[in-house]
Amino acid sequence: MAETAPQSLPVARENGLPDPAELPGADVVIYDGDCKFCIGQVKNLRRLDCCGGRLSFLSLHDPRVAERYPDLTYDQLMAQMYVVDSQGRRHGGGDAVRYLSRRLPLLWPAAPILHLPGTANLWRWAYNQVAKRRYKLAGKKSDDAGCENDACAVHFGE
Repeated sequence: MAETAPQSLPVARENGLPDPAELPGADVVIYDGDCKFCIGQVKNLRRLDCCGGRLSFLSLHDPRVAERYPDLTYDQLMAQMYVVDSQGRRHGGGDAVRYLSRRLPLLWPAAPILHLPGTANLWRWAYNQVAKRRYKLAGKKSDDAGCENDACAVHFGE
């Protein structure tokens, strides 16, 4: 039997995060795997998934994202994190944070403030302010190796 060349690990697995292939029933968090800030935040989410198995992770740069979620454009994914729940519903940006506050028991204390009536637009705005400055906050993973063809440029304005 011939040996095949080892395949590279999915980005989520490289970061020590569970991959959707490992947890098929889990919600999928789609994040910017080139963003150091984003990687740190999804690692925090992983720790907050105290029971384990509720969340799996995919970098938006993983080709499986386009295959599995063709309705989510590259620009949408670069603008904000998405959580695709087990029912297939998409939760983006501030709405994803609000959703996760109900999904993860360790975030339940934050849920009442995140769900105050009339505050959804405030949380969306706040999330977007951080998201569009994420590379300035912590840099890009590819800064260490260099960006080819401007692949890691942010495609939205401040």
